Amino acid sequence: MYLEPEEEKMQNGEYGETMQQMLEILVGLGKVFGAEKLIPIASAQVSGASYKTIGKWGLEWLQGLDAHVAVPTVLNPIGMARDRWKEMGIPEVFAQQQEAVVAAYGRLGIKLECTCTPYYVSQTQYGEHLAWAESSAVVYANSVIGARTNREGGPGALAAAIVGKTPYYGLHLFKNRLPNIGITVDDPAALKDAAEYGALGYVAGKIVGNRIPLFSGIRPPRDHLKALGAAMAATGAVALFHVDRITPEARLPTFKRDVPETVEIRMDEVQEVFSSIEVDAIAVGCPHLSPAELDNLAGLLAGKKVNKPFFVFAAQGVIAENRDAVAAIEKSGARVYADTCVVVSPALDRYDAIMVNSGKALAYVPTMCGAVARIGTMEECVAVATM
Repeated sequence: MYLEPEEEKMQNGEYGETMQQMLEILVGLGKVFGAEKLIPIASAQVSGASYKTIGKWGLEWLQGLDAHVAVPTVLNPIGMARDRWKEMGIPEVFAQQQEAVVAAYGRLGIKLECTCTPYYVSQTQYGEHLAWAESSAVVYANSVIGARTNREGGPGALAAAIVGKTPYYGLHLFKNRLPNIGITVDDPAALKDAAEYGALGYVAGKIVGNRIPLFSGIRPPRDHLKALGAAMAATGAVALFHVDRITPEARLPTFKRDVPETVEIRMDEVQEVFSSIEVDAIAVGCPHLSPAELDNLAGLLAGKKVNKPFFVFAAQGVIAENRDAVAAIEKSGARVYADTCVVVSPALDRYDAIMVNSGKALAYVPTMCGAVARIGTMEECVAVATM
């Protein structure tokens, strides 16, 4: 693997032990995946931010690092809303440990915007090379924006953030971004809500695995593309998908639509994902809600009061710029939290059954929260919460 002279100095320890360690992580990844070199990145997004997932040893490793990120970098959601953790019912011991994790990342120069939707709070451009770690962020960046990132592990994304480069392999190469399986839906007109696209992704991910699907015949807007990709990343390992004539690369005149196999998904398969089980809490915003989704939820809750715990998750920046919608939502008794989400916060572990509006959450809640999960549209979530 070719290294620039400056990179060789890093490898030799001339810029300190941490920089040497980070460079070694990147070189190791590059050798495993056959990368010829490192390439500069525009930004990074680092996972492993919740104390619930990294624990004591992860925190100790972070605290031992001595460096500063070289590119704009944000964190994945942490285990609590930093300004409202008591309200969430987070134990004080956990809160102290979580604050220590955040402080360790902050000392490295990482912006403490803890979100799985970094594209809402920073400008990410078509064709940019990134080092993002969270699965739904990765698939959105590759598919909906047309940027280029592999699905990084937490240490790999952090190493790339500090070095400012990432190994040049996988989805950074155009030849590896072509579709290799086609997906059609027997009744695409029936797909109208983000939850339905999430359910479609829930089914499709199990079929596709880690392949790159090309969807034909559907016309989802951006929020629905987000739901589709997030679910496929959760039930499969999808890091890139195309929707013919919709997503950026699938609009190119040179885009190659030939695939060796096409699978039809029936809407009755999608509808089987939905259930009517009783729940004791509702959580929306996995991935974090967009401004449009906050506005929609505010409208649905207008004049209503929730009778079950209703958790709403969004990025700090999105909450700050949409105060009216947030205030309207909270007037109902629902609560809007930054920094965290249903999957990584212990606040949701006390519930036995949780209703969500995303295929990603449907896939992760049983394993991460130990709860039964039910998916529903945003309208259905509000109806259950206010009945």
